[in-house]
Amino acid sequence: MDITKKDKKDLTAAEKSAINLYDLASVLASAVVTIMVIFTFVFRVVGVSGSSMVDTLHDGDWLLVSAFDKKPEYGQVVIITQPNWFDEPIVKRIIATENQTVDIDFSTGEVSVDGVVIDEPYINNLTLNKESVDFPVTVPEGHVFVMGDNRQGSTDSRSDKIGFIDENYIMGVVRFRPFAVSEEGTRRGFKLYSPGEWKIEKAEFTPAE
Repeated sequence: MDITKKDKKDLTAAEKSAINLYDLASVLASAVVTIMVIFTFVFRVVGVSGSSMVDTLHDGDWLLVSAFDKKPEYGQVVIITQPNWFDEPIVKRIIATENQTVDIDFSTGEVSVDGVVIDEPYINNLTLNKESVDFPVTVPEGHVFVMGDNRQGSTDSRSDKIGFIDENYIMGVVRFRPFAVSEEGTRRGFKLYSPGEWKIEKAEFTPAE
C-alpha cells in the first residue's frame, strides 16, 4: 500500500519518518535542479586572476556573469574567451564598440572616443603606457575595444597580444561580485563582500570637463 495515501493518524512512526525523508529529498532535488538551471542558463561563476581590473576587481574575486546582454555597450565589464597571447580568458571593460574611433594621449593619459575625451572615474591610474598598437584606431564591425581599469598593469586592446575583441567571444557581462577567495601565504583567505559591494556597475559615457 502507498503510505502517502494513508490517513496521517494511521501512520506508524517509521512511516511518518519515511514520508518526511521523502519530502526533504524532493525539496533538495528541486533546489539542486533550480540552481543548476540558474548557473547554466542565467549566470556563470568566474574567478578573477591577476590585478588588471584593480580597483574595481581584485585577484581572487568570484563573479556572477550574465550572458543575456545582446549587444556590447561602453562601460560594461566583460569576460572574454577570445584566443590570446596568455592562452586564458580575461576580464576587461569595454571602451568602444564597432565603428568607433579610439585615441589615447599617452602624455596626459586622456582617452578619446570619436573625438570626445571621456571621464573615467573607474580607472586606478592614468593611461600612460603605450603598447604595440598605434593610435588612433577604428574598431572593426562586430568587435569591441577593451582596457583594464588598472591601466598601468593591464595588457589589453592597446597591445597586439589582445587586440580588438570579436563580440562572439564575449562570454558575458559581470553583474555581481559576492565573495573572494585568495591565497595568503600558506593559508586561503575568504572574504564575503557586503551587499552594497556586490553589484558591478556599467560606466556611463561621460565627456571629461
